[in-house]
Amino acid sequence: MATANPAVHAWGGAPRVNLMPRAETERRERAVLARRWIGALVAALLLVATASGLAFALQIFAAQRLVVEQARTTSLLGQLAELGDVRQALDLEADLQTFRADAMATDLRWSPLIATVQQQLPGGVSITGFSLAPGPAPQGDDPTAKEGVSGTLTLSSATPTEIVPIVRALRPLPGVLEADGWQSTAEQDSYSYEIRIALDQSVYTGAYAKEEAE
Repeated sequence: MATANPAVHAWGGAPRVNLMPRAETERRERAVLARRWIGALVAALLLVATASGLAFALQIFAAQRLVVEQARTTSLLGQLAELGDVRQALDLEADLQTFRADAMATDLRWSPLIATVQQQLPGGVSITGFSLAPGPAPQGDDPTAKEGVSGTLTLSSATPTEIVPIVRALRPLPGVLEADGWQSTAEQDSYSYEIRIALDQSVYTGAYAKEEAE
């Protein structure tokens, strides 16, 4: 049974009476609430759909970038493979240069060395033989600090010659660390002398070491 709400009196107007049943009022309120919930649900669905679309688009973009980068990597690997032979040749050249530098570290020119010694000998005395051997490879920055070449020189003359002046003439030579008379031998027509001599590492040419440094 419908009930009427109390009359509302307004000053200077006619009284108003709400004759709508309470059930109808509640139905309308439920309808408004339902429309609000439906609107909120639709908005949530639209938001989810938008986020899913963006995620899908990002996934497609990432997949495309991955394909491009994989193709680039494959291309670079192919180029590196083509340069493998060149790299091996360069490594082999470097190894050979290092080996040559180590093997030829004690390289020296015998002819200029013997000629320099010959110039210091007295007249009538000549070098007829030598037994010289290079020493260790150069180490450090001062080539005059260590022994480089050592051994004996065989000298001969047609007349007797004192060995002491010969030794004194050799000691001032550049690079000479030590020079001493060892023995002398008199034969029928000549006289021979054995001189022990040691030179520092400045007599090394250093040619291959310079090439290695370059």
